[in-house]
Amino acid sequence: MRDHPLEVGEDATTFFQPRAMVFVTMLWVLTLGWLACGVLVLLVAYLVGVRPTVDDLILALESLLIGPAVASGAIILIAWRRLGWLKSSVRGIEFGATGRRGVHLPWRAVASVGLRRWGPFTELVITPTAPGEVTELPGPGRRPRILRRDAGSAYLVDVGLMSPGPETLLAELHRRIPSRV
Repeated sequence: MRDHPLEVGEDATTFFQPRAMVFVTMLWVLTLGWLACGVLVLLVAYLVGVRPTVDDLILALESLLIGPAVASGAIILIAWRRLGWLKSSVRGIEFGATGRRGVHLPWRAVASVGLRRWGPFTELVITPTAPGEVTELPGPGRRPRILRRDAGSAYLVDVGLMSPGPETLLAELHRRIPSRV
């Protein structure tokens, strides 16, 4: 996260994704996917006439216990300093989706904000009034996530795992721009 220094009297609220929460969420999602794939492989093997032995079932269980944990750990290490964040201050809103460069948008340039999806997959949709008002912050990462739609482009930030949660984030945005949220 590329913060600007706070000035005396400036009120700012920062939202971030705790690494432990992201790890645990990835772990259970990968575990469910791993389990579904393992059951499918065993079912296909059974249907083509290969009878799984006790050793095959033990190997599948070991794989289910080790594989998702290693994959989740590797992913969190790769994304260690690039998880999603959002900062609301008197200067405007700054945000960055996981693995993406940050964006700054002054409050006058925010046309609307809203949430879509639910649970850990909740996304904040930020629609600017004009593309020229958006400032892409320097730093590593890919271009910001953009949702193209008929009404214009909007920026996406994954907020489902942010601390404080999406409801608190939306309340903060209501406090800053009540007429457009």
